[in-house]
Amino acid sequence: MQLGISTYSFPWSVGIKDFPPTHPLTATELLHYAAEKNIRCIQFGDNYPLHLLELQELNELKKKADQLNLKIEVGTRKLTVENIITYISIATIMETDFIRIVIDDENYHPSETHVIEVINQVLPYLHAAKLRLAIENHDRFPSNTLKYIIESTDDDLIGICLDSANSLGSGEGLGEVVSVLARYTVNLHIKDFTIQRLPHKMGFKITGCIAGEGMVNIPSLVKEVKNYGRCRSAILELWSEPKSTINETILNEKRSAEKSIEYLKTILS
Repeated sequence: MQLGISTYSFPWSVGIKDFPPTHPLTATELLHYAAEKNIRCIQFGDNYPLHLLELQELNELKKKADQLNLKIEVGTRKLTVENIITYISIATIMETDFIRIVIDDENYHPSETHVIEVINQVLPYLHAAKLRLAIENHDRFPSNTLKYIIESTDDDLIGICLDSANSLGSGEGLGEVVSVLARYTVNLHIKDFTIQRLPHKMGFKITGCIAGEGMVNIPSLVKEVKNYGRCRSAILELWSEPKSTINETILNEKRSAEKSIEYLKTILS
């Protein structure tokens, strides 16, 4: 399993709504950062939407990645036939073997039945392009529902992008998620976090942290997913807390990424 970084390794640097950086991180800068850290895999998430680039820009991005001996993975959100077809074209240009997809979008929350209908419509396109669709466990759907979606469509072409934190949003712990979804996982998002009871004792606060310093047993997670032999990349993602200014926030994010990468290299040698 290959270690990779993502536009979600540096979400503050890329840009978050209402917190724009003075100089947003560019795709080329991310590629050079990966090369400097001897990381060979970069995933572009929906916070850096590749479909907004012109064809020439996409080809230039692929050319730069090839020059630096880097592999690009593509990701998007909004599971519609039109969007998946668009990203099949982008994935083909980037010569990747899967598309990571978050089902929902801001005003789009399809039912389980509709998700299955959409996937069945795009299966012929995926098959023709020799691509898998990696559905991310992202808050709303519990793991057993995602399992049902996969088994109701095509468990070869449809897999899971397993995120180590997102299913907290559907009330599930990581152990439960891994027990159900590890066998379908084709891409892993490593996102460490801590959970602390609030001072008044009426609730908990979930906070992202440097990989290896939180509650996720990363060696165990990697081992469990590796056992099934389908997952080829483990991508670092970070939830770093904002500081008093955007510049301080970005500096803290960079430090967190560097420490996380150092740790993950000891796990994913």
